[in-house]
Amino acid sequence: MKKAFRKPKFVITAALTALCITATGCSLGETKKPAAPYDGQNFLQELDLTQAGQDPKEYAASLEVIKNFDTKLSVPTYITKVNDTYFIVDCYHNRIIYSDSLDVPLTEWYIMSGDATQPHTLASDGTVYLVDDTENNRVLVFEKIDSKFVNTQTLNGVGSRPHYSLYDPDTDTFYVWSSKTGELFCLRHTPDSTKMYLTDIRKIPVLDGIYVRSFSIIDGDIYFVSGISDAGDKGKIYCCNLDTLEIKKTIDVPDELAGMVQITKIQDYYYISTSTDLTGSQDHATLIRTKKLENLMASDYEDIYSKYFIGGGTPYYITNADDTYFLTEHRLMDHQIWSFKVTQNEITDVKTVY
Repeated sequence: MKKAFRKPKFVITAALTALCITATGCSLGETKKPAAPYDGQNFLQELDLTQAGQDPKEYAASLEVIKNFDTKLSVPTYITKVNDTYFIVDCYHNRIIYSDSLDVPLTEWYIMSGDATQPHTLASDGTVYLVDDTENNRVLVFEKIDSKFVNTQTLNGVGSRPHYSLYDPDTDTFYVWSSKTGELFCLRHTPDSTKMYLTDIRKIPVLDGIYVRSFSIIDGDIYFVSGISDAGDKGKIYCCNLDTLEIKKTIDVPDELAGMVQITKIQDYYYISTSTDLTGSQDHATLIRTKKLENLMASDYEDIYSKYFIGGGTPYYITNADDTYFLTEHRLMDHQIWSFKVTQNEITDVKTVY
């Protein structure tokens, strides 16, 4: 079948190209038009309706919303805000919880779902809510019906351990990453419907068989941080074309940062969370930042984990909502979610959320 809409590229001068490469590290500064609204015509597969999805309003009418019953989180991996609601992915509790406030105990949060096994992220465009059901190799799609979250659709066979999901407004696409097979699943819906379609599966062969925990879309390109592999391959950062996953640039990283979790750009710095070194030891878990990724091999980076946070745990994903950034971590029971702000590249207002 014909693939999803592709964004056109524009010719730029060699001088401007060089300038943009220096500034962004990978992006060629291409001007890209926003994606055209999806028309529902070209797709690989329709998502399956759940039993609840057959009549969501009727199901919602009988759905009892339950409050969270744990006073502690168990390996929270992700926190995000959609509209006015916060969501926490409580991975080892197999649970997604939500609240309108961060200032209430965890037992005052509500359970969105307990049907996913070790979920890692939640992505939303404000209309549908997509959860990666990691250990079941599937995706769950929720809709908010009469103030209740109903699982209306599923997609099975999503690679191996789908581990990271993101909605990108520029391409109007949900991306779901299969952490073990190097595959990126692309899902969309039309503007007037919540019916979801799998529109494309893109693959980066070099990452097949390597445990890759996330991806990031930065300046129109997609970045992958390669984790460790059974073969002991060196850690690398891959900057790729979002439309094709063609590698545009490969950046080496030192062995102590090899087990990377995520890269994200905040103002002038790239922030990288690391779970392990090349040997798999979490003793090297940390959070660093650098202005140039190419400087990592020369150890030209700032270790900010113990400087601004307590240190000693395993920092995981960074997200942001409004003017605040959030960091999840595990191994420290009393410091599992942090909030902080960044003003002119200075980290401020570091607080423990949960």
